[in-house]
Amino acid sequence: MANLKYIAYRAIFELMWATQGSRLIRQMSKSKGVIFTLHRVLPQTPASFSPNAILQVTPEFLEYVIIRVRELGMDIVSLDEAVQRIKSPEQSNKFVVFTFDDAYRDNLVHALPILKRRNCPFTLYVPTALVDGVGEVWWQALEDIITKQNAIAYVGDNGELTYHDTKTTSQKQAAYDELYWRMRKMPEDARVEFFAEFASGYGLNMDEHCRSLIMDWNELQTFQDEPLCTIGAHTVHHYELAKLPEEQARQEIQNSVDVILAQFGEAPKHLSFPIGGLDSATEREYKMAVDLGFDSAVTTRPGGVYARHKDRLTALPRISLNGNFQQQRYVDILATGALFSMMSGA
Repeated sequence: MANLKYIAYRAIFELMWATQGSRLIRQMSKSKGVIFTLHRVLPQTPASFSPNAILQVTPEFLEYVIIRVRELGMDIVSLDEAVQRIKSPEQSNKFVVFTFDDAYRDNLVHALPILKRRNCPFTLYVPTALVDGVGEVWWQALEDIITKQNAIAYVGDNGELTYHDTKTTSQKQAAYDELYWRMRKMPEDARVEFFAEFASGYGLNMDEHCRSLIMDWNELQTFQDEPLCTIGAHTVHHYELAKLPEEQARQEIQNSVDVILAQFGEAPKHLSFPIGGLDSATEREYKMAVDLGFDSAVTTRPGGVYARHKDRLTALPRISLNGNFQQQRYVDILATGALFSMMSGA
């Protein structure tokens, strides 16, 4: 299903590029701007089996996007500035906001030097348990386990062992898809229990794995001290909030704010809802963000930002800088919020 979606997107992108349709849409659109979603920034080419490569772009592509959106006449602004522009009844110049989810260490190593060199404001959303080194980067852990195995086994829904051969790339991908979506459908407590047993069975220490990927608080201090950076909240455990009982979901958000406040002496004003599903955050969570006093909250629903979002500041759409679409000719299209709003109905 995902492959078919990406094939369709690529066909639309190629059409827009060939016809210069994105330029016309961008010029005529009433979109105030776009918010980009990023996760990892890595120089190496992904391996043939890399289901999470969609979450990574190269440093060169990140820098090109920064340069190109300015060439298109768009302003790169902080989230605070974006919120003010959304609220303003005046039609100001179109803006771009760069946001990074999850606090991956490669953001410090590979992204920050580019962001500073290009004087690019950005927001870094922090899941506090992951930074503490006790969270789960389970989507990457699943990939890393399957990469090393020629076969995997787990207890299926019927209570019996389910086996997958994972010798070839296609077999690995099939096993990953099966397990990933099985876990996405589970309640979060059941998923945590299931994956802890699965990872342990293959000798993966989840705390050590998390620590290897995610910055610690000392490393994050560099971002806190950086004037270009806005630190945002990304919950404690990076759970899909819509799956949780209301009070637990509220505590996931509030506790993350409290931890960041304790670490840095400043409470985050902006929130990112974890996980990329359309139903990962719902109207309940949007209202929760309002009640907890956030100035904004971002989703993974694709689309541009419009004047109407002044009444939906805790349900802002974003456009993913997806690792599968790193061609330079696609940047003009990715910067066209109205196109994604039309495609997604946002």
